[in-house]
Amino acid sequence: MWQQTTLIELLNLMPVTQLMFPEVEADDIISCVAQSPILSGWQKIIVSSDKDFIQLCSDDVILYRPSQKQILNTPRILDTYGIHPTNFALARAIVGDPSDSIKGVPGIGLATVAKRLSFLKEDKSFTFGDIYNHCEKVDKKLKAHTAILEHKSTIESNYRLMQLYVPSVSVQSRKVVNYTLENSDLSFNRTAIMKSMHEVGFGELNWGDLSTTLRRISVEKK
Repeated sequence: MWQQTTLIELLNLMPVTQLMFPEVEADDIISCVAQSPILSGWQKIIVSSDKDFIQLCSDDVILYRPSQKQILNTPRILDTYGIHPTNFALARAIVGDPSDSIKGVPGIGLATVAKRLSFLKEDKSFTFGDIYNHCEKVDKKLKAHTAILEHKSTIESNYRLMQLYVPSVSVQSRKVVNYTLENSDLSFNRTAIMKSMHEVGFGELNWGDLSTTLRRISVEKK
């Protein structure tokens, strides 16, 4: 616990905005920030290995997955998965997520979704109805189409858990997010940081490049 407290205190001395709300998932806060009108036109980078964040990628939001050493923007997502970010939550709802113990439609992975529901690569928001109608009316109904129709409740339940397009953040919390983003004190107290780092045993780290970057951010914000 002291590590978390120390990190929060150190970040408070840097030009870094921190947001925490009780009983609100970090995923929802990240979604709220990524879609905030305050940051409209800014380049946003989400740092996470979680595939759920692919759905938030757009012209000004990219995903850096450090464990995979992968940077994803919309064109690369289309090349890699054949599914547009706008429809990625639908695809994931069908597939599920074993890492979160979310079961999907048996025998179907993202490659199958991209192949059998190829329209999901379009820059258009599709619905459950669009998917079910396609599976019912496709000329040659395959096992994947039948399986999807047999697991509608699973898909819809998964979607409610996995979608981040409409984050589970109250109106009041959204206002706090926007206010904080617009009015954060992004000052840089290098002396206090160095003192604190020495006290907790991080004083020997070489963070010259980070220090230069933080100072630039602080100056540019002013």
